[in-house]
Amino acid sequence: MSTGDPRYRIIDISLDERLVKWRNAQVEHERKVAIYDLLEENRFEPAGCAAGPYRLHLAIEDNRLIFHIRDEAEKPLARVPLPMLPFRRIIRDYFQICESYYDAIKRSSPSRIEAIDMGRRALHNEGSQLLQERLEGKIRIDHDTARRLFTLVCVLHIRA
Repeated sequence: MSTGDPRYRIIDISLDERLVKWRNAQVEHERKVAIYDLLEENRFEPAGCAAGPYRLHLAIEDNRLIFHIRDEAEKPLARVPLPMLPFRRIIRDYFQICESYYDAIKRSSPSRIEAIDMGRRALHNEGSQLLQERLEGKIRIDHDTARRLFTLVCVLHIRA
């Protein structure tokens, strides 16, 4: 991976918002933080593309996660589709544990909150690792970039 090379990074990211009707404050906060952190520091190296930096648009189309990659001038460089089926269980479980975590913050002991948070982070890491594996040979990303992108993939799945 080209560590520290400013050409292999995302400088702008957007999500397909066409199907989004509403997000609660917690989800909206997670989205904003993930985008902010991603733009601050990331490693993103699409195979077969000229050096960036890159603009990325994430969308869900026909049960596929689509990475629309453009250059700085908005010229399309690549469209990378990933089937969503391998992610369904992790995303479903991640949503459930996030709900438990937010409920626990209001009602549970610090040790219970910590235990749920450990499970939440483990699922998030599992989703991030799966994303890296599925992108292998298509887009090289580091662990932190994968974590932030997985957060955004989850945000894209909230439809109501």
